[in-house]
Amino acid sequence: MKLRIFPFVLALLMLLTLCACQNGSGNAAVTTNPTPNQGDPSPVKVNVYSLNGTTGFGMAKMMNDAKSNAFPNIDYQFTVKSDASDVTAALINGDADIAALPTNAASNVYNATKGEVVILAVNTRGCLYLLTNGNASVSSFEDLRGKTVYVPAQNPTFIFTYLCQQNGLEVGKDVIIDSTSYAAAANLKDAVAAGKVDIAVLPEPMVTIATNAAKQNSITITNAMDLTAEWDKVTTPGSLVQGCIVARKAFVQNYPETVSAFLTAYEASINYLSTNVEEAAQMIVDNGIFTSAPVAKAAIPKCNVCYLDGAEMKAAMEIYLNILYNIKPASVGGKLPAADFYYNAQ
Repeated sequence: MKLRIFPFVLALLMLLTLCACQNGSGNAAVTTNPTPNQGDPSPVKVNVYSLNGTTGFGMAKMMNDAKSNAFPNIDYQFTVKSDASDVTAALINGDADIAALPTNAASNVYNATKGEVVILAVNTRGCLYLLTNGNASVSSFEDLRGKTVYVPAQNPTFIFTYLCQQNGLEVGKDVIIDSTSYAAAANLKDAVAAGKVDIAVLPEPMVTIATNAAKQNSITITNAMDLTAEWDKVTTPGSLVQGCIVARKAFVQNYPETVSAFLTAYEASINYLSTNVEEAAQMIVDNGIFTSAPVAKAAIPKCNVCYLDGAEMKAAMEIYLNILYNIKPASVGGKLPAADFYYNAQ
């Protein structure tokens, strides 16, 4: 009888040992793909959304580097959109981990998601200019008294409204701001080039496109005022910040080292843009951020692409968003973001 029990007990012990090994292997399988911050060697997939135009310019070198496997520990998947609403939607539904956006759009997403996004860095200061043709002569805001100025909707309108107010012009009485006839900057750019409007506000690179196209129509466009310089005259210099990079808060919390690595590469990409204009212009085209390398090359020096993070970013953003809030609360999502909106800004 004992001889029969012993083989049974031995077999049972072997089975339990095998199960223990399998369970241990199974547990290891659960932890073989942790966050990269736990030492996982496999690349982390990061979905990065960008806008075409100035807000996306600083991403070009980084996108090029990703193609050549310069980031072996991170699998960047870049998507370029032409409409900011597509980018905000991607952040809200989780398709985007990191995204480039207008600064007020970032504030809107923060409020819409009840604080589920953070701003990592500012990537663009002011890039708006006031243009005139031969039918109007403007060298100051006072010269706009009694005039109609065509301005793209949203951010440009809020910014220009503030500048008019600070220069003693009552909008709707002393100066008319038309932001409905050509609400999209691309449409206003065409109107300027065709001579349909005498005074307009446009961002780069639309300024360069409109100026070049107008020449073909024997129209001379004058860049009458740099609105960033005008902004610096009436409020804290450097606080006109129009573009930024944001991330989902959950992604930042789960992948802090990946976010840090992204920002290091992103800052280097922006610095490259500033010092290698011709090469960067071609990269901008190659990566679908813009359509013309010569236009991008001419526009880059006037786009005010930058990299601001931490306390410097927070200080500029708070001033800017507060101004927009006072112009129109809905422009920033109805309320100003709380301190947790600002990444590493303590």
